[in-house]
Amino acid sequence: MKKKGIKIIIALILFIIAMLINFNSEIINKIIFLVAYIIVGFEIVRKALRNIIRGKVFDENFLMTVATIGAFGIGEFPEAVAVMLFYQVGELFQSYAVDKSRKSIANLMDIRPDFANIEKDGKIQKVDPDDVKIGDIIVVKPGEKIPLDGIVIDGNSSIDTKALTGESLPKEIEKGEEVLSGTINLNGVIKIKVTKEFGESTVSKILDLVENASSKKSKSENFITKFAAYYTPIVVIIALILAIIPPLLVKGASFSDWIYRALSFLVVSCPCALVISIPLSFFGGIGGASKMGILIKGSNYLEQLANTEIIVFDKTGTLTEGVFEVQKVSPVDISEEELLRITAYAENYSNHPISVSLKKAYNKRIDEKEIIKTEEISGHGIVAQIGNKEVLVGNEKLMKQKEIDYQKCDEIGTILYIAINGKYAGYILIADKIKKDSIKAIKNLKKNNIKQTIMLTGDRKDVGESVAKELGLDKVYTELLPDGKVEKVETLLKEKTEKGKLAFVGDGINDAPVLAISDIGIAMGALGSDSAIEAADIVLMTDEPSKIVDAIYLSKRTMRIVKENIVFAIFIKVLVLILSAIGLSTMWEAVFADVGVSIIAIINALRVLKVKK
Repeated sequence: MKKKGIKIIIALILFIIAMLINFNSEIINKIIFLVAYIIVGFEIVRKALRNIIRGKVFDENFLMTVATIGAFGIGEFPEAVAVMLFYQVGELFQSYAVDKSRKSIANLMDIRPDFANIEKDGKIQKVDPDDVKIGDIIVVKPGEKIPLDGIVIDGNSSIDTKALTGESLPKEIEKGEEVLSGTINLNGVIKIKVTKEFGESTVSKILDLVENASSKKSKSENFITKFAAYYTPIVVIIALILAIIPPLLVKGASFSDWIYRALSFLVVSCPCALVISIPLSFFGGIGGASKMGILIKGSNYLEQLANTEIIVFDKTGTLTEGVFEVQKVSPVDISEEELLRITAYAENYSNHPISVSLKKAYNKRIDEKEIIKTEEISGHGIVAQIGNKEVLVGNEKLMKQKEIDYQKCDEIGTILYIAINGKYAGYILIADKIKKDSIKAIKNLKKNNIKQTIMLTGDRKDVGESVAKELGLDKVYTELLPDGKVEKVETLLKEKTEKGKLAFVGDGINDAPVLAISDIGIAMGALGSDSAIEAADIVLMTDEPSKIVDAIYLSKRTMRIVKENIVFAIFIKVLVLILSAIGLSTMWEAVFADVGVSIIAIINALRVLKVKK
């Protein structure tokens, strides 16, 4: 694209020189025009010739070539160069947006394991995951990715499943539980008996989905190419008829006069207004969107957005903050501040996200001298000695194991029950917060005639349904892995109308396959993973779901301006073509009309840059 821009600039400079400077030699001026034409138009002429050889005669390249060579044929050198310059500038605008589309999604994905630690004869060997067979025993150390699906046969730990489910909270695992490849072992060494070969494992399937899903996405054809498929052969045939038939049938008609008309007809037929204004309208729309913090990767996505009927959302990090925070402190016979303090002390030595959120909520210096000892009971919680107090912090299992008479809490989120010296002291609710912007976004989307708003999440059913109800979503599907999300989206794609589009909004690695398979993939850019941003067609750089409403408004506005330019340009073009054919329009009038239409269309296209709501 940089190379094309340089060619345009050089050709433009030569064009201006030839137009403004009189070298007292017409030949010198014509040579400069020819050099400018070759620089800016050689590639178009070559494409036209190549397409003719391949049997694809009538396209925009052919039209531009015939029109400009026709202009040279009747001595209109400036017009020939100007026409090609206009065309190349329009192409540059178009390619600027398209070239920013996704390149290689799978390469950016972070979930593919590099190795597996296989245990053989009591020794650990590092091997390629592809070399591990079903039934082999693999060892996964803290911080390592789990390379293959299997069953835990020894050890217990917490695993980060965010890459697969989007769930922020780590999952506790113990002996006998199934684990999936692509998740990360956070603490504790675990031994896993492999149940699937790498090619059939969860991580491999996700990579396959991402690599192949984009091939299912339909590509909208360029309007000018479609238009030229009908327009070009018609005007070329009419031009040939004008040049040959009238001199043979009309008494006194000269070939030179009708050839002049035919060549004028071809010059007029050059669709400069469409070639420039349509890409410029989309380019302006993309530019206007960027001012609002919305990155649209191509004009085809901007066009599709105007026809959106269904919007599907991921939950964690998209509609919610994706960060766990203390939402409620409910003490029993103790102050809120003291309950939070004693809990933060008990969780001090843990780096678990829940522990981090507790210490963040407490937000005071912890005197570690008071912490005499702490013991983590896997899958249950923590037993700590804080000064002269025995503190229990954990789930219901811990309360039952220690025979604590506690009050069950049914609120949505992670509940930490606390007991001090064998007596129940209350609970702390930790949950992911719904973004303030999310409720506004869903409300405004429905005002913009979006037929369905749906949420897909890997979260538990109660959590997902609670969020969906608060936001006013139409449907929610919970406890889904990436392949489950893809299946749901494929089903939903069948529910829209023929012209309607489905948009998916997500932020994580696990969302990349769904982003790629949707008609329009929208990613949260500020906090989203690289793979999600690369897979998406539109990126919201501020992580505000309400930006989707802005993008839809801008898309509809852009399409309205594009349609105005198409109708106006075609109407004027047909009118001037008729006048040229009957000899009522000279070459200069035709050129003036063509340039005038282009200028008006460009001015109209620039309106899209004015971001209004």
